[in-house]
Amino acid sequence: MKKELLMGTALVSTLGAASVAEAVTPTMSGNHQTGLMFSDPSTGQETRSQINDNNFTVSLSETTDGGMTISSSFMLMNEAGGGSSDEDAGFSLAFTDGSKLDVLNAGNASGSHDISVPASAGAESVTVTTTNKAPTGLDFAAGATVYGVEYHTASDFLTDGLSMSFSFSTDNNASSTSTYASDGHAAFGGTYVTDLGDSAVTVGFGYSAGEGSIAGTGPSSDENGIHVGVSAVTGDLTVAVGFADGDDIASAAASTPNQEVDASVVKAGVKYVTGDLTFNVGITAGEGKDNTFGNSGTGNDDSYDKTSASISYAVASGVTAYLGYSDVDSNNEGQNDDTDGSAWYIGANMSF
Repeated sequence: MKKELLMGTALVSTLGAASVAEAVTPTMSGNHQTGLMFSDPSTGQETRSQINDNNFTVSLSETTDGGMTISSSFMLMNEAGGGSSDEDAGFSLAFTDGSKLDVLNAGNASGSHDISVPASAGAESVTVTTTNKAPTGLDFAAGATVYGVEYHTASDFLTDGLSMSFSFSTDNNASSTSTYASDGHAAFGGTYVTDLGDSAVTVGFGYSAGEGSIAGTGPSSDENGIHVGVSAVTGDLTVAVGFADGDDIASAAASTPNQEVDASVVKAGVKYVTGDLTFNVGITAGEGKDNTFGNSGTGNDDSYDKTSASISYAVASGVTAYLGYSDVDSNNEGQNDDTDGSAWYIGANMSF
């Protein structure tokens, strides 16, 4: 009940502050990306396909007489592929001291501060078997629901160069069935920025923890995880590395809809910009031990090792051409995954 009262208070405060006399200010942005992907799986026939990614976003914002900015947004995605939308955004309140509060669909404070690690900027992808639970992202243990709030501090919080976020979310009050349901989630994260000689250094870190169950039965290890990463920019060169470790509840095959996964991942990458050209190289190495729900991860290793690279060229303002390559080697339950392989991509993106 205490969580629900806090959520209700935050939402009422949000709506009560929106006493702005005139209509909100809309802005629009989006992109159209299209290209060709050439896939070479470890087994089976080589294929080629056209890749489309079309997004249109409308952002809404207004500032009260007291200086607080209220904003929200919605998105239309991949319209050429049949159409879909993302309309579950909540409200964001930006205060005059530089802090911000996100209400509803607020996300995860840990994931808000994971370091961006360079990798291929192309749209190529390599499929691995769905039962392979090795993670590929630094925020894989983030299990927040849309019923949450996230508070972002102003910059120079506690010390120069530090900013932090804190979040929590509740469940949807639905009965726990054969599908894992989250009962609650809390997280914090931070970003520290400083200069070391000629390099601008950014350190990101976070911790996430959640509880949940299946039909009233809890896991042996609830969802939780940490991540830390460092990025250094020296002139036109960016070098970054990140590490994450934790326990996750993941969906698997229909016969085992939820599993516990004890996993970790390391990511590293380099980006170099020279004139209108940008070169990216990245690696990802993830490992995970999955087991049935209610049992800790003690099975054979799943693994995911990816190497990717790309060249992008700024053709004109808002128009970028890409050439990308990715190679994935994966293992599932200690056995080679014959659905991995490599892929090339050549295409362009137009954004506004």
